[in-house]
Amino acid sequence: MAGALLENVERQTRLAGHNRVAMLLFRLGDAQLFGINVFKVREVLRRPPLERMPGAHALIAGSCDYRGQTIPVIDLAAALGYPALVAEPSAHLMVTEFSRTVQGFLVSDLRNMVHCEGESLVAPSAALGFGPRVNAVTRINGALVAVVDVEHVLASIDGAPGELSTQMQRAAGAHTLRPRRVLVADDSVVARRRLISIFQQMNIECVVAQDGREALDRLTELAAAPPGEGVNLVVSDIEMPRLDGYALTRAIRETPTLRRLKVVLHSSLSGLFNEAMVREVNADRFIAKFQPDLLAQAVIDLLPEEGLA
Repeated sequence: MAGALLENVERQTRLAGHNRVAMLLFRLGDAQLFGINVFKVREVLRRPPLERMPGAHALIAGSCDYRGQTIPVIDLAAALGYPALVAEPSAHLMVTEFSRTVQGFLVSDLRNMVHCEGESLVAPSAALGFGPRVNAVTRINGALVAVVDVEHVLASIDGAPGELSTQMQRAAGAHTLRPRRVLVADDSVVARRRLISIFQQMNIECVVAQDGREALDRLTELAAAPPGEGVNLVVSDIEMPRLDGYALTRAIRETPTLRRLKVVLHSSLSGLFNEAMVREVNADRFIAKFQPDLLAQAVIDLLPEEGLA
């Protein structure tokens, strides 16, 4: 069953860049459906034997052998406030790749793969009670689907480095970048905080947008602003509600007043597929999350210096 769900993933690549999303649906213990971008899922397996490691984070159910590689296994149900699945023999292991790292998540009920329009994904109301680990909701055939903010889950277990190296801070200070402002678009609270921190260390101001649609609206406004108040660079996530990073980049390139902007796609999506899509939508650079020095170097490379056109 699991193999059949994922064997046709390559066919879904035609959706990317056109603000459509392919998601794998699952449950965590009750009737609520959850979703994850199918391009982050390597494989879904029956729950393997797990080895519990002393001193591991409470959300780590253990580790397991995955095709010759030892990977951590995270109890996703426990992370989202459901009864833990670590002792549930019928649980499934969803093996994922984020930012070139591989980890497994325990889920209780694997469902099917679905497609949805990016514009149908919206930020959840606080009244729904999902908390910060769900960053979007939509409806599929009338059923509410909550999209898990996996970055938030992973950051709570093993926070990625957010500090620039001393060498990179010196390099950033030596460049007279103009203007020292970038637009950051990301729907993850964790990601936005990290990006703002990185740019503060470079003495760069951030204009912040929570999704691609808001980013495009802000860029249109800034295009009419005096040069010193505008931006020359966009750093955007790929997976976002309403308008994703691929579609945002395509829209920038098709808008005469915006097409000269430099665009860095900054995402936990990785692999050859993503590299091909970055080229197709004509982004200037792709940086996998979270690699502060690589992102800072890309900004230095792409932002013009004072006096340069």
